[in-house]
Amino acid sequence: GLTCAESESLAAPLPRNSLRDLYWRMTRASMGLGSKLSDGVKLGFDTGFDSGSTLDYVYRNKPTGKGGLGRMIDTNYLNSIGWRGIRQRKLNVEELLRLAMAKLRDEQREVRIVDIAAGHGRYILEALQGVSPLPESILLRDYSDINVRDGGALIREKGLGDIAQFVKGDAFDRADLAALEPKPTLAVVSGLYELFADNAMVGGSLAGLAEAVEPGGYLVYTGQPWHPQLELIARALTSHRQGQAWVMRRRSQAEMDQLVAAAGFRKITQRVDEWGIFSVSLAQRV
Repeated sequence: GLTCAESESLAAPLPRNSLRDLYWRMTRASMGLGSKLSDGVKLGFDTGFDSGSTLDYVYRNKPTGKGGLGRMIDTNYLNSIGWRGIRQRKLNVEELLRLAMAKLRDEQREVRIVDIAAGHGRYILEALQGVSPLPESILLRDYSDINVRDGGALIREKGLGDIAQFVKGDAFDRADLAALEPKPTLAVVSGLYELFADNAMVGGSLAGLAEAVEPGGYLVYTGQPWHPQLELIARALTSHRQGQAWVMRRRSQAEMDQLVAAAGFRKITQRVDEWGIFSVSLAQRV
């Protein structure tokens, strides 16, 4: 459909030396200059603008750089509409995590959390503030050694080493997800599927989660129905995948919800930021 064609168009190179090609080359060059002063822009080029490290920097939202000019560039970068939406998404994920944990407690069930692509895991760990009792177990997973290292450090910093662990894992390995132990009662997948165009991959990942999550358990998942900076992201920013272009795959809310339903979950509720960029939904395993 439309959003799939849009993603394929953004992934296609522009005609060499066309006006649009020259414009985006100039944009990349100016951002390269900015990376010499702004810590956030430099981190994006070093690790990928969609990496767990970049997202954790955006969540912390503390401009840093070389001198006043570097901090000013960093402030403008952190205040871009996409990053403001990301920070609101974090708050919405935390709200629905607390709602799901409360539902499990009301049902007198254990809270066993798994996040299959956790980045540094900040939104999971900070969602626990004020929650009592704490979950029985938290399993954070990510493909990146950097994220596993820094996420593990964050677990220790939060004093949650008794219940939480961070391990390396592939969010698209259906058999590996299906074999998760202990069986999760609350699964989370945030900011992942819009990075990948192939619905078969997404469907396989969700199917693995459905096999893992206990019947009656919950899934918190995010979507990206719209984004005002899609071409900027695709033409000027690099991803965590060896510096390849960061091409977003928008999905309508209906498409995302259908993928979740096909895996065996029933949607309960949804939150969305004021700009309509990022949605966060809660579903229950049928």
